[in-house]
This record gives sequence, C-alpha cells and structure tokens, in this order.
Amino acid sequence: MTFLTSTAGASSILPPEFSSLITAPLEAQSVAFNPALATPVTTGSHEFHIPILKANAETIWVEETGELTPSEPTMGELTVVPSKTGGLVPVSREMANDSAPSSQEMIGKSLAADIVRNVDTAFLGNLASPAPKGLASLPEADADAWLNVAVVDTGAAITNLDPFNAALAACESADGNITGWLMHPTDALALANLKDATDSSKPLLENPRVIAGRPVIVSNKATPGVRWGLDAAAITTVLREDVEIAISDAPFFTSDRIAIRSTLRVGFGFHTPNRLVKMYDKV
Repeated sequence: MTFLTSTAGASSILPPEFSSLITAPLEAQSVAFNPALATPVTTGSHEFHIPILKANAETIWVEETGELTPSEPTMGELTVVPSKTGGLVPVSREMANDSAPSSQEMIGKSLAADIVRNVDTAFLGNLASPAPKGLASLPEADADAWLNVAVVDTGAAITNLDPFNAALAACESADGNITGWLMHPTDALALANLKDATDSSKPLLENPRVIAGRPVIVSNKATPGVRWGLDAAAITTVLREDVEIAISDAPFFTSDRIAIRSTLRVGFGFHTPNRLVKMYDKV
C-alpha cells in the first residue's frame, strides 16, 4: 500500500490501516466482491494465473485384475491482469486535519463511492480497454463450449419461477452450483410483486430477496431485463495490493481545500463461463 502527501498535517485524516478507507467499502458494497457472486482474491503480482479444468480425467470399471487405461485431465489457464481505476475527492482542510473516526468514515465513503461504481460497471458490462471485461462480454455461442454462458429464454415477462429452475438445472449440468442471482432493481421489484395465484394478494416469494435458497443481489449497473445466475466458484475478482492514496492542496489552493486521490487495480476472471447463466428475452 502507498501513501503520498504534499500537504502538511493532512495525514491526520488517515488511520494506520489507511487502505481500509477504500478497500473496506469496496468489498462491502461492490457486487464484484460479493462472495455470493464471485471469489475475491488479493495479489501482489502484476498478473494472477487461474488454472482451469476443462475436462476431467476418465475413470473406468475393470475386472479385479484388469488393467487401467491412463487418462489425463484437460487443463488450461486464465491470466488476469488487474486494471487501474481511481477517484479524486476534494475535502476541506478542517476535515483533513480532523482525526475523528466519523471524519475518516465520511472520507472513506467519498473515496470509495466512485470506485465502486466503476468496478461494478465493468463487472457487469463490456467496456473498452483499459477497463477489464465483464459479464456482458462473455459469448453465448463459441466453438469451445466451455467458454459459453448458459442461456435461459425468459420471454417478454417472468410470471413464475420456472426460468430460475431452468437456470439451476443449466448450471448443475455443467457441474456448477448457482450461489446468487444478480439483476437490476426493477427486475427484483417485478419478482417481488408476483402473486401466488390470479386475483391473489399473497406474494409468490415469501422473501423476495431469496430465490431457491440463493440470495438476490441487485445493482443499478445491471441491464434491465437481464438476470444472472452466478456460481461464485466460477468467477474470481482479483484486487492488487498496491492501493494508493495521494494527498495534495495544489489543485484547490485558492479555496483552502485538499484533494485526495485514490487508485487501485482490479480484474475479473470468468474461468468457467458455462456455469454462469444469463436469463433474458431472446426475441
């Protein structure tokens, strides 16, 4: 972790574990770091290598004294190179000189808010470089079958839980296990408003934020109409250790404010895409 400052006295806003001002809100708020959706890891390296088991070794039944046929698993590797994102937050010199925990918490929220937005937009999207590629970049029809996400056609509107049951089956068919659902708030609301029968006022879901025992995670960065069933073991979110905070009064010298710049590096590894299920209207 790196702390740089060209402003006297400004370091009083930061506790000894200053990196937590950014990483704690990021890990708590970002869907990319939610353990129901992905497996977060931290690395000190420029690259993070993820081994991939494309096909298991084959076992056979044999007679008691029969010979076993040698078989090797089909292996691959995915390399994740975390990309840099950051934010710039101006604060008053008075707050910068205040070592109270409440001031530190406010600054931490300001530092993390835009970084969380950037990270989740990338995680769900298909942004141009240098942003990391996200869920929307994954193919539905690739010659190498394990690279394809599974697709469930929901039709124009979801009226029951059949699409979610189909998603569970699709993931399990690839030896996976859906650990969480990810969708836009409007889609979560539509599910919460489903009734158990025509002309009934009783909700179909007893708890609208749980479907088939899996949590429903919402993000306004998700595309409305597209729901995801994700296996956290199939996604790795990689955070580089070199989080940096830099403080300077140069940009806002005339207004007696201090600029706090924060940067970190994040990447995503979708190493078993066929265990991820995309649910939307294909028409």
